[in-house]
Amino acid sequence: MEADGLRDQAQQFTDAGARILGISFDTPEENNAFHSDRGLSFPLLSDTDRSIGAAYGAQRGPDEAFADFPKRISYLIDPQSVIVKTYEVDDPGGHGAEVFADLQAALR
Repeated sequence: MEADGLRDQAQQFTDAGARILGISFDTPEENNAFHSDRGLSFPLLSDTDRSIGAAYGAQRGPDEAFADFPKRISYLIDPQSVIVKTYEVDDPGGHGAEVFADLQAALR
């Protein structure tokens, strides 16, 4: 799960001056339970009306499989709020390392 990989590398992101935020369509209560169960050190935001998911292209179409769930997408966003890279997460276990490597490259 990508949250675990990001959790495991959270200190490296912090040391690099980056911030990790998670977001889902779940309620705050569901996110709090997930946050606790996974031992996450970064905030999880709730997008229950799906407006942020729609704005960022993470909402699935009504005819798609798993239409009630957001796509597994991450974004590397620079300090000026510009999306530097979009990730459609295919390898949840290696996702944190991939994003961190791109962050380091962007900082050079």
